[in-house]
Amino acid sequence: MKLSAQWIRDFVDVPVDDRRLAEALSGVGIAVEGIGGSGKDTVFEMEIGTNRPDAMNHYGVAREAAAIYDVGLKPLSALSHQLSAKAPQDAPFHITVEEPQLCPRFSACVIKNVKIKPAPEKIAHRLQLLDQRPISNAVDATNYVLWEMGKPTHVFDLDLLEGGRLLIRKAIQGEKLKTLDGVERTLSSEDLVVADAKKPVGLAGVMGGYDTMITDKTRNVLIESAWWDPLTVRKTSRRHGIHTDASHRFERGADFESTVLSCDLVARLILDSGGGELSGDVVDVVSRKLDQAPIVLRISEVRRILGEKLTGGHVFRILKKLGFNLIPEGEEDAEFRVQIPSWRLDVEREIDLIEEIARLHGYDKFENTLPSFSGAVVELPNAAVDKAFRTRALALGYNEAVSLTFISNADAERFSSASVLELENPLSEEARVMRTSMAPGMLDMIAWNLNRGVEEVRLFETGRIYEMRDKERIEPERACLGTTMAALKRWLPAAAMLDISKGEGAGTAEALRAFKGDVESLLAVFECAEIRFDRETQEYFHRGRSARALANGAVVAQFGQVAESVRADRKLRQEVFLAELDLDRLHKLGARKVKIAVLPKYPPVERDFSFIFADEVDFGRIEQALSGLQLQELRAFAPVEIFRGAAIGSGKYSILLRVRLQSDEGTLRDQQIAAWSEQIVKALQKLGGVQRA
Repeated sequence: MKLSAQWIRDFVDVPVDDRRLAEALSGVGIAVEGIGGSGKDTVFEMEIGTNRPDAMNHYGVAREAAAIYDVGLKPLSALSHQLSAKAPQDAPFHITVEEPQLCPRFSACVIKNVKIKPAPEKIAHRLQLLDQRPISNAVDATNYVLWEMGKPTHVFDLDLLEGGRLLIRKAIQGEKLKTLDGVERTLSSEDLVVADAKKPVGLAGVMGGYDTMITDKTRNVLIESAWWDPLTVRKTSRRHGIHTDASHRFERGADFESTVLSCDLVARLILDSGGGELSGDVVDVVSRKLDQAPIVLRISEVRRILGEKLTGGHVFRILKKLGFNLIPEGEEDAEFRVQIPSWRLDVEREIDLIEEIARLHGYDKFENTLPSFSGAVVELPNAAVDKAFRTRALALGYNEAVSLTFISNADAERFSSASVLELENPLSEEARVMRTSMAPGMLDMIAWNLNRGVEEVRLFETGRIYEMRDKERIEPERACLGTTMAALKRWLPAAAMLDISKGEGAGTAEALRAFKGDVESLLAVFECAEIRFDRETQEYFHRGRSARALANGAVVAQFGQVAESVRADRKLRQEVFLAELDLDRLHKLGARKVKIAVLPKYPPVERDFSFIFADEVDFGRIEQALSGLQLQELRAFAPVEIFRGAAIGSGKYSILLRVRLQSDEGTLRDQQIAAWSEQIVKALQKLGGVQRA
């Protein structure tokens, strides 16, 4: 945001030039990121933290400058008594607050016989310096006070308010309100509105209504200033997609005690520029008080955390300059009871006060010393295996990435069946729940790269997902790999990818096998005694082009080509392959241990077996059948060739299995090989296999 240097100096006599003032403000956390203009038109480009709404205005920054240079701060309240003295003591307007929890304070005053015209040159010029468009003297008065003291106010055309009263209530479901931006909005029963006797005239804390706005025909004005519940304002703002200067401040907590003062300041500006007279005093409806509990500040704790021998007197002076009220307690200034000013809602704990002391004392004044530390660095139990996993993923050509831990409800339902954790204050509709799968984030990152012309994408990510099980939150650890077809094709033989006899799916099977190799290579980091594969994958994977990996009977990974429906919904420009690994289960297996075996003395014997099986018999069942023989001499078996064609028949396939037999006791004899071969044949025949000649 922009703030005028001269406007700041209206409230404090700073003994330095604008550039040195900017440096001093930045040093205490009120960052000035740039300086524009010159002389009285000098403007600071400010970056004010979201926890400091009190400093998002000229008076708030002037308060900081006064504390830095230990000079006086001119008060804003001088006009209040002047106006009250001139006003008749009747109640010009009735205000009813139906929601005291959401609007604990509402103040308003009426000015009659006003002339609406352009604002005075000084006001218009200062607003233009801040990139604010001047509108009229009444509207500009509210904007001027907003940027002067940080309190949003609003002005209504009094004659357009029906029933002579204002009502602060919840909106009726489906009720309509045309806001100042000219948009007719359908309200929810969760919206808080300012209404007259018949209709809503403003969206509380966000934007006023179009039908009661100030125009050239306005003669009587009602000024309102209220304190709105920050959470309600934030939800309303998000629900209707409106972000205004007012909502920005109300969402972060406005000054509860400033409502009457801000009404007086707006009224003074309108009276000075447009004439008229006050009708009655300010109507101040306080439904409940917002009193911040005092905080006990211990000097010993200040010294322990800051490492500086600050005296009680020094601490007292620093906090006093910032508006805190301190009452000494204990012996020799052992501690203070600190009353928090109404504009500092961000200060809630003792550590917050210590932070205030540190920044005003000056971070540059603390010695460059390291904090004391006893003990040693303790390595996490899975650090070594995680490092090996990451190193291997990088070696395979994957780049490590990090995605958001938030996803949409739609993604949570599509990519997982787990119960979700919903956020109370989501960033957006697309990030309402904690992720239950790593897949949505990975697909978003791949899509982001593809949309920017990066065709060969290879990414991996490790992190946690979040689920509810038996009413308890769990955070299992996962890893996710994602790659595009173009990235896989780059490392495949050209002949396999260019074989047009395979139709549109040319190279897909080869790409899937290459991706499967990457997954197997990563699983090899862990102590997996036995890995089997099946096809029971989630619905967001392509049927027939995906698989699950099971280690010792437990599912540790699923991988494959992303389903066409998912690809279409996310507008992915090419085929994408995805893998999810269950790191929690893999960690339990531990890191793979290096094993040394003596080379065999006796030669192996290989035999080929050719069988025809129905399509329902997958290699997993063949593997189980041969493993079930428990032949010690059966050292390995693997498919060498698979064939489908008219000679085999539909719904069937021919497979050539190569078996390796070997003994540690001696050279194998023909009778032993024949007996074991017969057992292998019978095991395969039990699966319905027919041996080919």
